[in-house]
Amino acid sequence: MKNTILVTGGAGFIGSNFVLDWVASEVAPVINLDKLTYAGNPQNLAPLEGNPRHIFVRGDIGDSALVDKILAEHQPRAVVNFAAESHVDRSIHGPGEFIQTNIVGTFNLLESVRAYFGGLDDESKKTFRFLHVSTDEVYGTLAPNDPPFRETNPFEPNSPYSASKAASDHLVRAYHHTYGLPVLTTNCSNNYGPLHFPEKLIPLVIHNALAGKPLPIYGDGQQVRDWLYVRDHCSAIRRVLVAGRVGETYNIGGWNEKPNLEVVHTICTLLDELSPRSDGKPYKDQITFVTDRPGHDRRYAIDATKIHRELGWKPAESFETGIRKTIQWYLDNQSWVKNVTSGDYKKWIEKNYSQE
Repeated sequence: MKNTILVTGGAGFIGSNFVLDWVASEVAPVINLDKLTYAGNPQNLAPLEGNPRHIFVRGDIGDSALVDKILAEHQPRAVVNFAAESHVDRSIHGPGEFIQTNIVGTFNLLESVRAYFGGLDDESKKTFRFLHVSTDEVYGTLAPNDPPFRETNPFEPNSPYSASKAASDHLVRAYHHTYGLPVLTTNCSNNYGPLHFPEKLIPLVIHNALAGKPLPIYGDGQQVRDWLYVRDHCSAIRRVLVAGRVGETYNIGGWNEKPNLEVVHTICTLLDELSPRSDGKPYKDQITFVTDRPGHDRRYAIDATKIHRELGWKPAESFETGIRKTIQWYLDNQSWVKNVTSGDYKKWIEKNYSQE
């Protein structure tokens, strides 16, 4: 078997960062399958144009005929599944797409991979892996003094998005225990960094600040999240793929619990330093509080002890170093931001962040 891997959802935020890092650090080729929905941006992969170790295929993980063809043609030694609808707000307004992609799509992908795995020789079966990338949101929410989520926490999802991801995690587990598929699952905390579509908190605040627009904060802004720099996440996934125990789940966190309002204040302070407003006023003057979203989980936190203890992984970036790198990337890549914030995106922001 060749060392080729198949990455699904590799034009999205985390997936494209993973593909870029993979090609930069590994010699094995990568087949990149992405449907190119609103969050899948081929411009993310521009540095790989013409690179023979990166083959892009536009398509859906639910298209069994296409996935079967890719598996038969390229004979990958691993499948890394990033493909997902991932924005909570969108899942509230349109849950159907989340059910279709995250549950039905994952099921179809698993079926294709199961058939492919069944046809491998014994040596190839020993090294094959299916790595499923999931989220800490499957665990529900935490009270202020609760210990962080561990891999043994029960699933208590509170949004259509997190429920659909929990279902996909269960399917992956079932395919290991029922069919012997060699799976690995990772559940990560909130990612941030380059190439992040500007509807999530950090890129939205950077974009709106520079545009002179209000910086919308849900409710009182005291929702707590653990923040993980995206390239740290990518290095963790590579480590799990190499050394993770088959059938196991690994929580990947940044050890950076912070309330949303503190995150926004940090961004404003750094922008005051790196790109001051022309009128000399602080960016924090643009902060505005908007009605909280339904079912908004109060706190997430990841206990990443297991991956550190078993696999020796820990994040390289603190929040302070990661957020500075992130802001600088957005300042240096305004043409990318302009391209992704056109058209329907503006309607989306108006719909979800109105002050009514």
